[in-house]
Amino acid sequence: MQYINREHIDKLEKLYRVNLINSLSGYKSANLIATKSKDEITNVAIFSSVIHLGSNPPLLGFILRPTSVVRNTYDNLMSTKQFTINHVNKHIIKEAHQTSAKYDGNISEFEKTHLTEEYKADFFAPFVKEANIQIGCKLVNNYFIEENQCRMIVGEVEHLFIEDDIQQEDGWLNLEKAETVTINGVDAYAEAKLLDRLSYAKPNKKLTSILNEEK
Repeated sequence: MQYINREHIDKLEKLYRVNLINSLSGYKSANLIATKSKDEITNVAIFSSVIHLGSNPPLLGFILRPTSVVRNTYDNLMSTKQFTINHVNKHIIKEAHQTSAKYDGNISEFEKTHLTEEYKADFFAPFVKEANIQIGCKLVNNYFIEENQCRMIVGEVEHLFIEDDIQQEDGWLNLEKAETVTINGVDAYAEAKLLDRLSYAKPNKKLTSILNEEK
């Protein structure tokens, strides 16, 4: 097994280090976060850091890189308090990845990537029409991370749009049916294959398969 220590990590070439460290946490979520400025300029960018923070109230979070340079997503969030989270599926990975390019603030990534703005539920921020799972959030807080100057953005879920046949009777979303993809590192996209759903774990109780209803 290969061994790498911290001293070695610090001496790595920048891109090599980025690829290595960004792969360490395992497969990550792939989402397009869309906002709109008060001047009606839309912005959409791919994020691999969206996480579940709680179910009651329903909260999601994501990490924004340092705002020492212009961050259109951050500026729009602060001024409008609204954003959408849209699952990337296997049919739009190239379009989604292209949103990571550094366009000028007066240029909408929707126009440059051929993704489609969609407005509904009287929500100010645009949804991504091509996404099979779309989430409208209001900004509730943001936390400065002193160690690396990033920010944790916290949003409360206000609107959900889910394509038919994805949600199961118990509320669970089958992301394989949604064709949602995951991110490995910073530039690799993968399909997730559902292996099983297991029963609630309790001491001294045998686990069973929810999918196959095994005893």
